[in-house]
Order: sequence, then structure tokens, then C-alpha cells
Amino acid sequence: MNIVVREVQTPKEMKQFIYLPEKLNADRPNWVPPFYADDKRSFDPKQNPSHAYCDHIYALAYDGNKIVGRIAGIINKRFNQLSGSSNARFGYIDSIDNLLVCQALIDYVIAWAKAKGMTKLIGPMGFTEEDPEGFIIEGFNEVVTLASYQNRESMPRYMDQLGFSKEVDYVVYNVQVAEAKTELYHKMFLRKSQSKEIKLLEFNKKSQLKKYILPIFRLMNETFIHLYGYSTFEEHEMQDLANRYLPVVDPRFIKAVITPEDELVGFIVAIPNMSPGIIKARGRIFPFGFIHILSAMKKSTQLDLYMGAIKESYRSKGVDLLMGYALLESCAKAGIRNWDSHHELEDNLQVRGEMERGGGKVYKRFRIYHKAI
Repeated sequence: MNIVVREVQTPKEMKQFIYLPEKLNADRPNWVPPFYADDKRSFDPKQNPSHAYCDHIYALAYDGNKIVGRIAGIINKRFNQLSGSSNARFGYIDSIDNLLVCQALIDYVIAWAKAKGMTKLIGPMGFTEEDPEGFIIEGFNEVVTLASYQNRESMPRYMDQLGFSKEVDYVVYNVQVAEAKTELYHKMFLRKSQSKEIKLLEFNKKSQLKKYILPIFRLMNETFIHLYGYSTFEEHEMQDLANRYLPVVDPRFIKAVITPEDELVGFIVAIPNMSPGIIKARGRIFPFGFIHILSAMKKSTQLDLYMGAIKESYRSKGVDLLMGYALLESCAKAGIRNWDSHHELEDNLQVRGEMERGGGKVYKRFRIYHKAI
């Protein structure tokens, strides 16, 4: 092989970069495509507001005239400033199952990052914490959720061979609704529902959510600031994220808690798993892909948790109890049998404790790697 890596410079090459994963993963029957329209938006500086504080480079790997891989290099300058670091990120990496291709892609980003004065490469990560991050290292055969890497089993081995080490792991829990929805949990929920300090909010229509969109993201900024890799969002970015997620959210699976003064102190957002629909739609929402996706969400028996937060001064006051049991009730009514917790930092013992109290078992693990450059 004679691998050459070149920067994406033309609209044609950008299109090849976006749609390359479906060619490279054509041999994987359970592979779930991304939403290509969303990827296109993410990669476009005119549409993705995070480009205002992120440097980036996109590159394709060639073996002769054949494209055999892709990678993005990213420097989130806002995060580096907040954390006092000089980190570059690699992300959106995909290639044929070949160490030499992977090495060529990584080496290309390392050279770019060093020229920018960076001293450490971490990944896989995206522009922000809301983008896909971490190679899956356990649970390769489990149901795929949106915004998760689906790397081949060889990729963690390649990282080791290329001199990378573990930066941080995320664990994912599988929670069985019937097992978690106990009589004791119900009694505790009823007792806490009488509280005059906090009130559970449930939603039936997307229009009911609009009032709470910005408070939800503000609470994220407040509570996530100490989490690994998180960089705060400005309000125009919050609205952009809301515009991305609102089309696929189901208000039945969004819970919030407020004070008597209508201050938001907790929320959880979950979406029925849509992977079978995305496969049928081939990652394309239009012209008819959305029909497959909506159908899959209606038939799904798995709920994917995406984000949640509780104001620090209201932790241990039953906010999690109200939202958790209410979500279990909604699942039971909708025929949902299990939750996928999505990424939980391995050292986030409070959230992990909540999952395990509900009988949750770790069934996937993702890893972010690092290397000094």
C-alpha cells in the first residue's frame, strides 16, 4: 500500500468525506449510519456556531485513487482556555481495517496540531461534548444509539500500537424498566410528590417545551462545567442545539423539576431508539427517510437517555427520584422495556449509583485516548 493523506479542499471532496462511512462499513450488517444532513451541518463553519472558537482540518486517506479513510483534526480553543491545556482532538475517524491507514490519518493530524502549538492529542472527540466521542471497547454487539462511535474491534488495538493511552472511560448501563419500577420506588415517589419545595413537570406537546429550552441548557452549563471535555455554550449555540434535537424528541420522555418560583432545577431528556429506522433510511431524512425513523421510534422497546442534570444545591432532595420514577411510568405506558443510559463518566459515582439502584448493569464501555505530541 502507498497511503497518502490530503486535506479536503473542494466541495466534491467534502461530499466524499461526509458519505465515506457508508462505503467503508458496507460489510457490517448492523452498522447504523449517522444523520448525514446533521454531519454536513456540523462540518460547515457557516452553520455550526462552534466553529467560531474551534480550529479544524478535514482529511482523506488515499491508496492510489481509492479513498480508504477520513479524519478531522479539531482544536477547541474555548475548552483549552477554560482548562489551561494545549490539546488537539482527532475525531470523525473512519477507515478500512488496516493499521497503516489509521496511522497515516493520525500522523497527519499530529503534524497539523504540532504546527498549531499543541502538545497533546486526544480523541476521538468532536467540536463539543455534544458530538460523538470515545471508541467503543466493550459491547460491540449491543444496540447502537445515536451519536455513538461504531468503530471496529481492531481500533482500540490500533490505538495501543500507535502509542496512545487511556484518557478516560465512559460506561453505559442497561436498565430494565420492570425491574427498576419497584413498589418501594413508587411509595418514595408519592411521598416526594407532596413536597412544596419542588414540582415535577411533564410534557405532552413540543410547544410546551419551548419555555424551558434555554433554562435546560443554562443548567447544563452550570452543572457540566467540571465534567471531562465540556466547554460552555452561549445562548445562540443553545438555540442551535435545540433546533437539532427538537425534531426527534418525544415530549413524553422529557421530565423536569421546578421550584415554586418556576426555577428549573433538574431535567432529563430521552429518545426512543431509532437505529432500525436510520438503517432503513440510510442516514437520509428526506425525502422518505423520516417515515422509517418515526416508525422505528414508535415501535421501539428501548429508551436512549441523552442528557440530564440537577442543580447542585438541589441534589439529594428527591429531584432525581421524581424524574426517574416518572420516566419509568412513561416507559411502562409506551411499552418501553429497557433504558440505555448513554455515556456516564466512570468516576461519576453519583449517577452510576442511581443507575445501579435501579438494577442497571454496565453493558458498554467507551474510551477516549491521549498521546503527547
